[in-house]
Amino acid sequence: MTDNGKPDPPNNGVSDSLPPSAATSEDPLNPEDASDDYQERFLRKAAEFDNYRKRVERERDQQTRAATENLIGDILPLLDDFERALSPTSGDGHDVPVAYQNGIELIYKQLFELLRKRGVTRIETAEAQFDPNIHEAVTYEPSDGYEDGDIVTEIRRGYMLGDKLLRAAMVKVAKA
Repeated sequence: MTDNGKPDPPNNGVSDSLPPSAATSEDPLNPEDASDDYQERFLRKAAEFDNYRKRVERERDQQTRAATENLIGDILPLLDDFERALSPTSGDGHDVPVAYQNGIELIYKQLFELLRKRGVTRIETAEAQFDPNIHEAVTYEPSDGYEDGDIVTEIRRGYMLGDKLLRAAMVKVAKA
């Protein structure tokens, strides 16, 4: 009842007084709280976008590296063919014209220089110990003058791209 004796108007379940929590600083109508909320949302979305951008960049770098490794892996047999063409034991007894041999050597050097600029390096096997991480043992043979595990002969060159193995060097290993 009101002060003048009339009944209270119906409130349809809505209270005239605000709940105690609404009167505090958590009031959604408070401009400062809304500003803080928007600021927090903005920072969270900015961080999410930054993480997304970094992930996409990482994935793109991985795809580029994989494509480079595949392409270089396809080129390595060509490099092997050039080395065989330039080796003195590859001939069948016929003399190769000097100009022809010089041309092959020039192309080989340019191709290897191109690969070197991309980070490809040869795996050195001369006077090296067998390392199963970078060498592939084709055969073991008893050899005088070599210690057990020394590389006797390189059969096929191995290559690295940075610190990743592209192709293991095929070698003959001394067995004591």
